[in-house]
Amino acid sequence: MEGWSRLLRSLVPVFQCSIAAGVAWFIAFHVVGHERPFFAPIAAVISLGVSFGERLRRMAELVIGVSVGILVGDLLIAVIGSGSWQVSLVVVLAMSLAILLNGGTVIAMQAGSSAVLIATLLPPGVVGGFDRFIDALVGGLVGLLVAATLPADPLVVVHQKGRVVLGVLADALRSISVAVSINDPDRAAAVLSAARESQDAIDEFDSAMKAGAEIAKISPIRWSRRKAISRYQRAAERLDHALRNTRVLARRAEGALRDGERVPERLPILLEQLAGAVVLLRDELSSGQEPLQARAATKRVAELSATELTGGSGFSMRVVVAQLRSICVDLLQASGLSRAESVEALPPLRSGRVDE
Repeated sequence: MEGWSRLLRSLVPVFQCSIAAGVAWFIAFHVVGHERPFFAPIAAVISLGVSFGERLRRMAELVIGVSVGILVGDLLIAVIGSGSWQVSLVVVLAMSLAILLNGGTVIAMQAGSSAVLIATLLPPGVVGGFDRFIDALVGGLVGLLVAATLPADPLVVVHQKGRVVLGVLADALRSISVAVSINDPDRAAAVLSAARESQDAIDEFDSAMKAGAEIAKISPIRWSRRKAISRYQRAAERLDHALRNTRVLARRAEGALRDGERVPERLPILLEQLAGAVVLLRDELSSGQEPLQARAATKRVAELSATELTGGSGFSMRVVVAQLRSICVDLLQASGLSRAESVEALPPLRSGRVDE
């Protein structure tokens, strides 16, 4: 069943590759007039393979690299023949030219591998050097066109990666709530350790958004996704800050609990409520809604945060409260408010117990 699930998730890119390969061969054979345009479908499939989960710029880099490698390999091997030193020379020249043209790693590596292919498996014969160069360009351009006209839904991966990031944040806040409620510094330390590993999730989320935004910008049939992606883009940086502030909160909570500092009575409740606001933000972003419920829930936590800096709390616990307030500001900005509007939602801090 797992294999079938993977296949279902990959049907769109598989379909894209099949269409691109056929169209590239058709153009190279019937329009350009090449008798055996094998590089055209190869370049089309490779370019789409790189585009899956990557930005279109990477596709362009790959196309340039393939073309440079084929051109250098064909022209040189036709003159100097095949052999070990010829392969070495072709590779160094192809990669050097690619680096001079752009400097990207993808271009250089693809130029080198394409040159090896020409120098070893496909020495020049009936087909001239420029023919394979043109075939690679045709295939790559067809791949770019297919990616723009028949793209996968850019929101699918964005939703998936965004839910992971927001889930990590909600779990961390909820776990810290439990730690301070039962006075368990080891649990707080475990939260900190887990939160430190969350940067990979943020990076994957950021990559998914960049790829999705590019597809939504280029492809007319995905223009309707631009608004939803823009909400994620607006939230992404603030969620990164919220996770960083949560790590500081967890570290200070651990220190406060180990030092025996008094825990404000309502702090665990507010942390739990803030975790609930994160879940609302996750669900509203996933459904394409303006995150109004998440904003309202975060504001309620922010409004109560001033009552938590009560007399008798030590330094670390006061920092915990300050970080709680900072996370509220991050989440309010993630919901669409400006920084000024988000800060305005915070009441002034007060020491001493406040009757509610």
